[in-house]
Amino acid sequence: QLYKDGKLQGAGVNCIPIFKRPDSLKGDMVGDMGFDPFRVSSYANMQFCQEAEIKHGRIAMLAFAGIMAEVIGIRFPGVDKVYAASNDIFEIHNMAVEKGSMGQILLWCGFAEICGGLPAMNAMLEGSGRKPGDFGFDPLGLGKKNFERKQLVEIMNGRAAMLAVSGMVHHALINGKVQGLP
Repeated sequence: QLYKDGKLQGAGVNCIPIFKRPDSLKGDMVGDMGFDPFRVSSYANMQFCQEAEIKHGRIAMLAFAGIMAEVIGIRFPGVDKVYAASNDIFEIHNMAVEKGSMGQILLWCGFAEICGGLPAMNAMLEGSGRKPGDFGFDPLGLGKKNFERKQLVEIMNGRAAMLAVSGMVHHALINGKVQGLP
C-alpha cells in the first residue's frame, strides 16, 4: 500500500479479501484498508474517527517511548528522590497519581484539548478543509515533501504502537514486568 508516495492508498484495497469492502469507505482517507466489519463507517463521521485514531496513535507512540525509557532506567535528574527507583510501570503510575503528577497531566492536556483541539475539530467537521490530525504546526517544514506518505506512516506506526502498549501493559499485569526486557 506504500506506493507512489501514498497517493493511491486505500482505493481498491480490501483488508480481508473474503468480505466485501464496505460501500461507505470510499478509499479517499489516509490509511483506509477497507476494514470495517461492524460497518461503523455507514453511520459515523469518518473524519472524526480518523482524528480520534491519530490522537490515540500519537499518545500510544509517546506511551511506548515512556514505558521503554522507564523500564531500561533512563531518568531525569531528581526523579529517584520523588518517585523512588522503581522500574515497575504500575508502581511508577501509582506514585505519580499520589504525588499529583497525573492530575497535572490531565489538567494541562485537557486545557490544550479544549482550547486547541475542539475548535480545530469543529472547524474540520464544518467543512474548513482541515485534514484530520493536521494542526498546521510544522516549524521544521518536515511535511512539505511526501506529505501523504508521512501521514500514512504516522497512522500505521500509531496503530502498531496502540497494539504494542496494550501488549506491554497486559504482560506487566500478568508477569509483573514488561516482557522481553531486563
